[in-house]
Amino acid sequence: MKYYFPILLFAIITQVFSTRLSAKTLKESGLIPISYDAVKLQGYPGQKIDLCISEQIKKRDVEHLVEPFRHKTETRLWQSEFWGKWMLSAVAAWKYTQDEELMNIMKTAVDGLLETQLENGYIGNYAPESQLTQWDIWGRKYSMLGLIRYYEISKDRKALKAAQKVADHLLTQVGPGKKDITYTGNYHGMASSSVLEPIVYLYKHTGEQRYLDFASYIVQQWENEDGPKLISKAVEGVWVSERFPHPDVWWSWDNGQKAYEMMSCYEGLLQLYLVNQNPKYLKAVVDVVENIINTEINVAGSGSAFECWYHGIENQTRPTYHTMETCVTMTWMKLCYNLLQVTGEPHYADQIEKTFYNALMASMEYNGNEIAKYSPLEGRRHAGEQQCGMHINCCNANGPRGFTLMPGYSYMTSGNTVFVNFYCQSEAQIKLAGNNEIIIRQTTTYPESGRITFEIQPEKEASFELALRIPAWSEENSLKVNNEKIDGIVAGTYQRINRTWNKGDKIELTLDLRGRLVKEDDYQAIMRGPVVLARDSRFNDGFVDEAAIIRNENGIINLEPVADKPKDIWMAFTAPLVLGTDLEGELREPQAIRFCDFASAGNTWNEHTRYKVWIRETLNAMKTKYSKY
Repeated sequence: MKYYFPILLFAIITQVFSTRLSAKTLKESGLIPISYDAVKLQGYPGQKIDLCISEQIKKRDVEHLVEPFRHKTETRLWQSEFWGKWMLSAVAAWKYTQDEELMNIMKTAVDGLLETQLENGYIGNYAPESQLTQWDIWGRKYSMLGLIRYYEISKDRKALKAAQKVADHLLTQVGPGKKDITYTGNYHGMASSSVLEPIVYLYKHTGEQRYLDFASYIVQQWENEDGPKLISKAVEGVWVSERFPHPDVWWSWDNGQKAYEMMSCYEGLLQLYLVNQNPKYLKAVVDVVENIINTEINVAGSGSAFECWYHGIENQTRPTYHTMETCVTMTWMKLCYNLLQVTGEPHYADQIEKTFYNALMASMEYNGNEIAKYSPLEGRRHAGEQQCGMHINCCNANGPRGFTLMPGYSYMTSGNTVFVNFYCQSEAQIKLAGNNEIIIRQTTTYPESGRITFEIQPEKEASFELALRIPAWSEENSLKVNNEKIDGIVAGTYQRINRTWNKGDKIELTLDLRGRLVKEDDYQAIMRGPVVLARDSRFNDGFVDEAAIIRNENGIINLEPVADKPKDIWMAFTAPLVLGTDLEGELREPQAIRFCDFASAGNTWNEHTRYKVWIRETLNAMKTKYSKY
């Protein structure tokens, strides 16, 4: 199957989607996550989230993160982003766990940072003559975001005041009659102008008009002659990989395809839309996300090469340097998460699920000790380099934010409707209108099994709607409420069940976890539910790079579970493959070749363990047209 869409056709498709979306209002479709501490995620996914919190967040040396801010000598590096990234993950982790030890760690980190703030409000590590260059404003952005999010959970106003002082100092340097923000930093100013997000948050918290004015200024500058044109190029359907000429110097102002920074700007634009309800802003975000889905996001739910968009779908079968940066993975999840809340479209929830189970989970070492910088679709896994003379890199700092996003993603509400996005062994306490509290218990090993059971426990009899996400890939589904079968289930929608619920009501949902063949050019991959599978050399069943034919019937592959597997592999299955180019004797029959989930593939982080997702399809000249005649 070829994923390449002509630009004109793509523009038509996204225009139809955007028109349908614009007819909705936030009030009608917006989803609100339930309180993080009202849900407990268990099972294998829940264990991985807990592991990330304990090993990657709580054990981080916050003194090490604060130290660079004490030295105002930097001219080009990005040490000043690490504190804010860590704080954002720590805040989300605390909201989920209510861990007082973690709260004390955060307080120490905030106090240490505020000690470095200058009288003029500056928090950063750049020398005065180098301010506004390279990563300076980007680092200020992360400091403000961390302080604002900490304020929201601690109610410590000095954190909010400190963020305001950072912003107010920036306003003396950048804006009308001052430095043009699109000429600061790299990537057509996208890194610097992503400061839009915390500026909008400051306006929401303070109501100060200067912040809203500055936010509007940033967006206006995007459309200047040399700006990144984030709105016009999105609405016109220009692919994110083709917005500017290929740069002569990759890490420079001329590169307009930088994925992480670009999405960060759109996150800010979406927040500004929530303030001023400008439909053009929402359309731009929706259109760019559709473009990314259709041109960049690969079978593992991420994208980028050398941290930039690069026609990722059509190039995903090619061995490629530095693919699937974890910063891109996390930011993609967060952008989809925010769009899900604004639009109520399950389309975005499906994207988050795929990215979490594949690209994000693959990025963390099995024991939680490390988060990789890149997670390619073949090769071996390993740690990224330490950056900026510190014992950390951008992805170590950012990856945990993806894990701590999942509690908020799992259950959401809108009016009298409860939306279930994440199928995972869990329990959630949800308050509805009239202060009626309900408990929803999920019992499942999904996505090992497709069977999910819900037990509904309202405090008292309650009428409300339960909306269950039916993934777009799930073609054959079964749903029962108290053993009564529900028909008419449509993939890619929320299945809504509106009734009066009593204690002990039960729902049984079964999703379609048959193996699915995915083809791209002359390559094949196997997906099972939201999970992409990979060959792994630990199975010792042949050369993982060998060409093969994956036997299937109308795209469905017979997968059999593997019981005897290495302890650090989560899921393993055999698939029928006719291996190699030799069809003599016994080799003409399919072999039962073992595959594992992509997150487990190569997770020894050992150079002797090799894995591969895309299997080259052996050419059969009798069945394949191979010439122009």
